[in-house]
Amino acid sequence: MVFDTLTVWPWQLDKETSRKMRGKTVSGKAILLLCLASFLAGSLFTSRQTWKNHPSQTKQPQNIPIMPNHVNWPLDDAVTRDCDHKRKLVEGKSGDIMEEVAKTHQAIQSLDKTISTLEMELAVARTSQSGGVQLPLIERASNHSLQKAFVVIGINTAFSSRKRRDSVRETWMPRGAKLKTLEKEKGIVIRFVIGHSATPGGVLDRAIDAEEAEHKDFLRLKHVEGYHELSTKTRLYFSTAVTIWDADFYVKVDDDVHVNLGVMASTLARHRSKPRVYIGCMKSGPVLSHKGLKYHEPEYWKFGDEGNKYFRHATGQIYAISKDLAAYISINLPILHRYANEDVSLGSWLIGLEVEHVDDRSMCCGTPPDCVWKAQAGNLCVASFDWACSGICKSVARMKDVHKSCGEGDGAIWNVNL
Repeated sequence: MVFDTLTVWPWQLDKETSRKMRGKTVSGKAILLLCLASFLAGSLFTSRQTWKNHPSQTKQPQNIPIMPNHVNWPLDDAVTRDCDHKRKLVEGKSGDIMEEVAKTHQAIQSLDKTISTLEMELAVARTSQSGGVQLPLIERASNHSLQKAFVVIGINTAFSSRKRRDSVRETWMPRGAKLKTLEKEKGIVIRFVIGHSATPGGVLDRAIDAEEAEHKDFLRLKHVEGYHELSTKTRLYFSTAVTIWDADFYVKVDDDVHVNLGVMASTLARHRSKPRVYIGCMKSGPVLSHKGLKYHEPEYWKFGDEGNKYFRHATGQIYAISKDLAAYISINLPILHRYANEDVSLGSWLIGLEVEHVDDRSMCCGTPPDCVWKAQAGNLCVASFDWACSGICKSVARMKDVHKSCGEGDGAIWNVNL
């Protein structure tokens, strides 16, 4: 028997084995699952490494609530409250909005007045320390302190006007104890304003001294009396008054004018929050260039061509200025120019300042029947006089009649709430 020998070489075995292995095909699903498993294993490994390196990021603070789309900041609360307030204002009544606006406006006015007052007080203090201005002081103690007041009313008078003063005392001006009570309870100070005669200590001065001892209602100025010196007298009155009384207003009135004190106080109180105010019957009369006329203006050429008018200013029978303006006059006393007419002079001192001019026609009512008609209509006058006489014509004889017809009543001033 013959046996055939079969030789199998190693590379032949490998090829055969390879053919057998290629015969078993691996499915696509298995490959996909294998890839997915590998990806997940890698991700898991990476995440664990990150958690180990940053453990604080895996925990949430226990005291901070997590709310979708909201961060609980104090600023958000403030903004929300402000928006709610504005929404309520818009959705509310219009009266509420106007009330808010009025309160804001009042606060601004009060702040403006306070700042202005402080500025004036600082200027007065600096002037006093530097000695730059010699203030016209009346005889008083060196340690005198300012007396608080609501208004100081200076009644311009002359040596020859004793009967006029008596007519005022018997009508609209309180006397004696009532005058002092008016100062204490209402802060209303009333004084007749007068200077000295050309011969100090003469008969005229002694007569005023005796009258002062009886009534105690004078303010004496270091000033020589004279009709053509009214501008100087007015300037000295304001500068002297501010060294004695710390008042909200200072009033100048002539001794032949009737005044309702209650109406005046109420009128002034309406302007109390304003820092610089000038109140009176504003006018603009002609500049009289011809000599011999009562109101002749020697410096007429300063006001332009012939026939021109003065700038607006309060008529001289009665007017009021606020504290800051009186202090301004006191500080600048030596350099304030004086024109022939005192009302023009005052207007010129204030025309270039930030001053509110208030044209109040109740301060220049006529005598009966004019003031009577206005009183019957419910519009009591602050002051009454006759334009033709620049005061009440024959005031000594007629003051009582005017007071009876146009007066507010003797108790009116005591009922005014200031």
